[in-house]
Amino acid sequence: MNIDLKSLTINKAHESMKNGDFTAQELAQAYLDNINPELNAFIVIFDDVLEQAKMADERFKNGTAELLTGIPIAIKNNILIKGKKTTAGSKILEDYNATYDATVITKLKKAGVVFIGGTNLDEFAMGSSTENSAYGVTKNSYDLERVAGGSSGGSAVAVASDMALAALGSDTGGSIRQPASFNGILGLKTTYGRVSRSGAIAVGSSLDQIGPFAKNIEDIKIVYDCIKGEDKMDSTTLKEKNISEIEQKINLSKKMTIGIPRHFLKEGIDSDVMEKFEESIQSFKKKGYEIKEIELPNIKYSLAVYYILMPAEVSANLSRYDGVRFGLKKEGENLLEDYMKTKGIGFGKEVRRRIILGTYILSAGYKDAYYNKAQALREIIREDFKKAFIDVDVILVPTTPTPAFKIGSKGSDPMQMYLEDIFTVSSNVVGNPAISVPMGFVDRDGKNLPVGLQILAPHLYEEALIKVSTDFLN
Repeated sequence: MNIDLKSLTINKAHESMKNGDFTAQELAQAYLDNINPELNAFIVIFDDVLEQAKMADERFKNGTAELLTGIPIAIKNNILIKGKKTTAGSKILEDYNATYDATVITKLKKAGVVFIGGTNLDEFAMGSSTENSAYGVTKNSYDLERVAGGSSGGSAVAVASDMALAALGSDTGGSIRQPASFNGILGLKTTYGRVSRSGAIAVGSSLDQIGPFAKNIEDIKIVYDCIKGEDKMDSTTLKEKNISEIEQKINLSKKMTIGIPRHFLKEGIDSDVMEKFEESIQSFKKKGYEIKEIELPNIKYSLAVYYILMPAEVSANLSRYDGVRFGLKKEGENLLEDYMKTKGIGFGKEVRRRIILGTYILSAGYKDAYYNKAQALREIIREDFKKAFIDVDVILVPTTPTPAFKIGSKGSDPMQMYLEDIFTVSSNVVGNPAISVPMGFVDRDGKNLPVGLQILAPHLYEEALIKVSTDFLN
């Protein structure tokens, strides 16, 4: 059966399965047949995909099918699915099978989703290119010589190359938005606390959020609506009562104002990316949006704040991988040597770098100098955003300063790699939602490469992001 995966949306797939044009099993098989191993988007393809699809077909027969029933979705391999291999892209977890479902997986299972497989990622979601995976590099869907972006590169490529209809990723400093930009699709980083992190392998606990990838804004909204919500298994999730109070104040019918922090866009951006950004602003103007220049006086410090807070949290979160309870274990002469051998062999270079950095930041005499100062500055940056959002409804910046770079071109210089996150980290630092949507293509070596537009909104204003994205893309 020939199914046109390129133009397929969740709604179209649902209607087709409901009308009997094709079954969930035929749809799943079409995606399985389309998996391109050369792109290395998956660490594991699940062996029960067709069984899952068969159960979805039963739901269509007995009338209990929901909108997401039978929809093939790829899951970043740091989100637990019970009984499935979950590696976090690391050697230290290469034989680990999840013992429970992440909350987002429980919600998707209830909806009848078909899980295709676990996608490749930078080890423990640390990186901006998916070059740091213990399972090889994921290649860009537009150019095999270029990176997929990271850390959720596998999920972005799976969707962009029609190996899944949608995907989940996690975003600690841009890990959904940046690969979405590099692969010409959409990626949503949700408000901190809007989606449960229970069952997502922790990196930076005050920064991480799970969110969806898709090729259109309607599919982003459908997946987001399914996975969001308060969760007793994650005490950082926001109370539904408080959320509804804020959401009732959102007026999407009024003429919206867009803020542009031009002072932050003066250096380090490729001129053709900036050209596309200016075209995007003009497009909004034509659609009746008011454009206003804004100041975010301390946004330039976001990257520095992020690279203090994140390694510190990494150092604490990754101490559990010691070979005692789960994962890799290497025997030494004594317990200390067990730890050293297990972690030395199990963790890759970038993970070890961030653990050492974080341990130093939290050590006696340095916690006040670094970590506490970064937390104080985080609050100042948060206040800057709150002030800006009094005058504007959303803020626009490019998602990334460049299109996808060549594989291997930045790996030897961590600072260059860290600068890839310059426009994305601020929304993780302050906890606000942000989305990357395609804004066009730029030429590199005769190849057209996609670049993304990032839209940032106030706390819990995901609906505003969806409205503004819809206007931009239509």
